[in-house]
Order: sequence, then C-alpha cells, then structure tokens
Amino acid sequence: MLEVDGSDGGGQLLRSALTLSVLDDEPVEIEHVRGNRSEPGLGAQHLAAVETAAAVADAEVEGAERGSETVTFEPETVAGGRYEADIGTAGSLTLLFDTLLPLAAAIDEPVSVTATGGTDVAWSPPLAYYRAVKLPLLRQFGLAAAVELDRTGFYPAGGGRATLRLWPSELSPVGLDGPLEPTAARVYSKAATDLADAEVAERQADAATDALRGLGIETVEHRTAYVASDSPGSALVVRLDGAPMGTDGSASGSAEPGRRRPLAGFDAYGAPGKPVEEVASEVTDQVRRFRGGGAAVDAHLADQLLVFLAVAGGRVAIPGVSDHVATNRALLETFDRPVGVDRSGPTPVLTDDR
Repeated sequence: MLEVDGSDGGGQLLRSALTLSVLDDEPVEIEHVRGNRSEPGLGAQHLAAVETAAAVADAEVEGAERGSETVTFEPETVAGGRYEADIGTAGSLTLLFDTLLPLAAAIDEPVSVTATGGTDVAWSPPLAYYRAVKLPLLRQFGLAAAVELDRTGFYPAGGGRATLRLWPSELSPVGLDGPLEPTAARVYSKAATDLADAEVAERQADAATDALRGLGIETVEHRTAYVASDSPGSALVVRLDGAPMGTDGSASGSAEPGRRRPLAGFDAYGAPGKPVEEVASEVTDQVRRFRGGGAAVDAHLADQLLVFLAVAGGRVAIPGVSDHVATNRALLETFDRPVGVDRSGPTPVLTDDR
C-alpha cells in the first residue's frame, strides 16, 4: 500500500490521490489529511469525494468520517452506472467532480454522478468555469464528459444540484506549450433571482465587458442569467479564447483539423456589501496579469491538468509553479507518474518528458 503524507497539501492532494489510486489499481493510505489547514482532516466535501470514488471503484475504505486525518483506500473494479452524492453543506460540487473526471480513461461503460451541494462557492471553480473552460479544453484531448446543472447552490445554504456524465475516453497528450494569444473573450454572469431588481447579473457583465475592451479584447459571447437558489449570491466568469496551436503545441494561425485551441478562465464571486464593479475588477485584473505571461492556461488549470499529463502525457505552459502544483507533482512521483517542469524558456512548462 502506497503511503501519502497529506500534511503539506489540501483537498486537491486528497482528490488526486484517490484518482490515481483508482487509475493504477493501487491501494493507498493518506495520512495527515489536510494537515496544514486550520481544521485538518476530512470536511464534508472531502468525505463526499472519498465516498463517491469508493462507490465508483467498489473500494474498501477506512477512515471515511468527518474529521478523520487518515484514510485508507483499496479500489477494486471501476464500474459504470448511476451514482448519487450529497455533500450536505455548500461544499463544492466542481471539486467533487474533479476526483472523477480522469476516470473516464478507465471505464468501459458510462458513469453518471448526481451530486448536491454548492455549485458556485468560494475557493472553487464556479460551474460556468467548469462547463465553459475546463471541459471544452479537455474535450480537445479526448475526454468525453459533460455537466448538467439542475439547480444553483450559493454559499451558505448550498442546495445546488448537478450531474457529471462520463463516457469511456481515449485521452491524447495535452499539447499546449505555446502562449495563449487572445482572440476573444466570453463573459458569463449569473445571480440569484432575489438580485434581479438590482440588475446584478447585467451590471457585472457590463463592467467586465467594458474593462476587457479597455484591454483591447472584444467579447463574442455575453450571457447573463438569474437563477433560483436557497441563498443570494452571484458569480462572474470570463473565458479567454486563444489562437489555435499545432498538435505539438506550436503557434498556428489556422483552425485546421487536429489543431488545439488554448483556453483560460478567470472568476470571482459576489457577496453582501460587495459592489458588482469590484467583482468585475477582480476578474479583469486576473486577465490583465495573465496576458503577456506566456502561459497557455490559467493558474487553476495548471494544477488540475497535472493528473491528465500523468495519464496521457503532453506539455503545458503555465503561469508559474504554485504550491498546489508543487505538492501534486510530489504526489505523482509517489505513484511513479512523474511530471517535470521545463524552465529553459521564459515560462515554466509542465512536461511528461522523463
């Protein structure tokens, strides 16, 4: 049984360890789970990830309880079918789905997981980021996956509901080692119906669109929506579309068959007393810092693509080597799936080169 020290990592380290355990059919013991957090051990959303991965992989588990700091996980066979997960709080559904996405490379039959919790909550990607940025990017490299939204869940009540659908997938190397050259932006703004009279969704989107134009980036899609939810809230996502690249990641000026288009996403959440202009400026400031940095994807994808690089290979230019990237690279070493960092150029590049 592999031993993993979770003291220097958060929930992402736990989720990646579960994913790799299933993919490699390798039992794992994770000690000091979220050990460097103010409240270490399994929280509600982490427990839901353990339980859902165990159901899909028919795994034997010890330590699957709130607050547990040690988890043993012994997977058996990954089975298709329909599964349910209830986080019970406003814990993030998108982070729960992160545990399961790479399993598309190991299934023989479709899998669907319907989960309840938070769809748009702080410290996690909003559902629009997942559906408009992450999944479209990964589909270009063979992932067959979709997420259907039934109900939005904002903090603190949660109550959101969404379904992740996976189909058997043959993943190809993720070749994105050139810079994202923005060709357009897409703006996705939503708010609870209680905020419709204040036109929160429109004002967020308009402020972001004006700021993007000030950066010389035109928007090609501008979506606003009001949604029923148990708590008031709002979310704003901006997606940058990059010029197509060649299959080897080199820059290309045409969208020929087989070309890959880099994507990057940036997001912020509204909160009581927080002006909508501040929400928009948070997002567009992220865009401003990203531009010209030479990366192909945003900082969140830099971390989340590591498992896909370990499984399928490839090269991805990233904004920088964050703590999350560093701890997850160390985890991949534990599973004998190393992902290196090429620092020969101005921008670090994640690579499966041995």
